[in-house]
Amino acid sequence: MTDEDRPMGRLLSRREVMAYLGATGAVWLAGANLFPKWAIAGTREPSCVVRPEQTEGPYFVDERLNRSDIRADPTNGRVSLGTPLALTLLVSRLNAGDCQPLPDAQVDLWHCDAQGVYSDVQDPGFDTIGKKFLRGYQVTDAHGEARFVTVYPGWYPGRTVHIHFKIRTAAAPKRSFEFTSQLYFNDAVTDRAHAASPYAAKGPRTARNQHDWIFRRGGDRLVLDTTTTADGYAATFPISLQFR
Repeated sequence: MTDEDRPMGRLLSRREVMAYLGATGAVWLAGANLFPKWAIAGTREPSCVVRPEQTEGPYFVDERLNRSDIRADPTNGRVSLGTPLALTLLVSRLNAGDCQPLPDAQVDLWHCDAQGVYSDVQDPGFDTIGKKFLRGYQVTDAHGEARFVTVYPGWYPGRTVHIHFKIRTAAAPKRSFEFTSQLYFNDAVTDRAHAASPYAAKGPRTARNQHDWIFRRGGDRLVLDTTTTADGYAATFPISLQFR
């Protein structure tokens, strides 16, 4: 697996962002489809920040499960145990220096359960082929929002706690748009979340953010700003994509 990101840490004005994109020839990757290497992430404020694309990893399965609540396994109705997490991705498009909501984009979300297990894959430590828990997609609405209800992820050896996501636009003749990356959590928040059941039964995690080689390649710009809710956590992640 490879990680195509590179560090870019400071806030950029829209003028600077557009100048940067115009000065580089690496916005697009060659292939059957055109895949942009970078997305511009930010809010609808007058500034944007460049966020990196990260590796898809070995556990993506294109299940085509259109659902907002991804906690249950549709094959048997079993709900993954864990602290609820309400996650909203706010997707916009950067065009001519202006960030506008991007409707009708497909946002896929997938991650491991409280015990570090992914569904519908075979791994040396587990075989969950046929199961479909903690996977699903939503299509962004007119405001560019895709909302999910899931659980706080667990951990497995070698990786810090993370969530995978992929954004795709509707296919067009000879081209489509795809952006894939990962979301992370503040270590202190994860420590609190994992002190409760069912996470505590697995014991202390073996990797924190700075121990993770993928996180070290831009993960500090992919950390969720979580808030505490009555029964868990909530976060909104704004990301603005630039494509032609």
